Amino acid sequence: MRMGKPNHISSSEITPRDVYLNRRKFLAAAAVAGAAAFAGIDELVRPASLARADEKIGGVTKSPFSANEKITPVNSVTHYNNYYEFSTEKEGPAELAKNFRTRPWTVTIDGAVEKKQVLDVDTIIKFAAPEERIYRHRCVEGWSIVVPWVGFSLNELVKRAQPLGKAKFVEFTTIYDVKQMPGQRRNVLDWPYVEGLRMDEAMHPLALLCFGMYGEVLPNQDGAPLRIVLPWKYGFKSAKAIVRIHFTEHQPLNTWNKAAPSEYGFYSNVNPNVDHPRWSQKTERRLGEFFKRPTLMFNGYDQVASLYAGMDLKKNF
Repeated sequence: MRMGKPNHISSSEITPRDVYLNRRKFLAAAAVAGAAAFAGIDELVRPASLARADEKIGGVTKSPFSANEKITPVNSVTHYNNYYEFSTEKEGPAELAKNFRTRPWTVTIDGAVEKKQVLDVDTIIKFAAPEERIYRHRCVEGWSIVVPWVGFSLNELVKRAQPLGKAKFVEFTTIYDVKQMPGQRRNVLDWPYVEGLRMDEAMHPLALLCFGMYGEVLPNQDGAPLRIVLPWKYGFKSAKAIVRIHFTEHQPLNTWNKAAPSEYGFYSNVNPNVDHPRWSQKTERRLGEFFKRPTLMFNGYDQVASLYAGMDLKKNF
C-alpha cells in the first residue's frame, strides 16, 4: 500500500514548477580565511587556505568515467537548485547562499572505523589528485543536467578511515545552521539532512567526493565545500555541505525516506520502470531543452548494475 505524502510537505515544495531559468549574474562568495594544516587524528583543525566559489582548481585531470554529452551551461546549474536548507524555490538558493561560510569547516569521521578523526576540509580534498568527471545528474522531479564535477572517488576517503568488518553502510550528515540556512527555520524536513549508502555503493569508483565544478571551487548553492555526487541515483541522494561521515552496521534512515517513505526509497536508483506516485519517471527534460528524452536505467551508468543483482528494484526503490 502506498502512503500519501506528509501533511507538512506541500506539493509545491516537492514538485517543481515549469519556469524559465533565472539569468542573474553569477554571485561568488568569498569564504573566511583560516590557518594551520592538519595536525593528527582526533584533533579539531582549522583550514589551511582561503577558498572562493570562483577560484580555479589546479592540476585537474580528465576522467575516463566522463559522459560524452553536451554540458549544461554553468548559469543554469548555479541558478536552478534543489537545496531546501536555503529555499524550496529553485531560484532561491543562489541568492540566499551567497554569504554562506564554508571556512572554517571540519568533517567528523566516526562509527565503525579504525581511524575516528576530525578533519579539515582542505586536508580531505588533498587525499587524491582532482579529476573532472562529466556526469549526467537526474532529479526525481524529472529534470536533468550534465555537469563537469571536480573531485575524486569517495572510496579514497573510505579506505583512509579503515572501516571495521561490521561496517555495512555509510551515513552522511549535512550542516545544521539556522542562522545561515533560512530554509532550516521551516519544518519542511527533519533537519539536519541525512543520507546513506550501502558500503559497496560507497566504494564504487563512480561515487564521487566532490569539491568543485566547471574547473572551479564548488559554489555555495551547489553544495560547498564538500558533497557527494552519485550519478546513477536521483539527485537528492547526493548530500551537500557534509559535516559528518558515519560508518554503521545499520541502514541509515535518510531524510526524504523518513519524510515520505512511499515516494523516496533508500536506494533511489534512477529507474524508468518505477514511477513516483505522482508522476512518471519514464522521461526527463534536460535544463535548457524543450523536448523530453527517455530516462535510462541507472541513468545510463550500467557499471553499477552488478551491485543490485538479484534484487527486486521495484520493491527496493
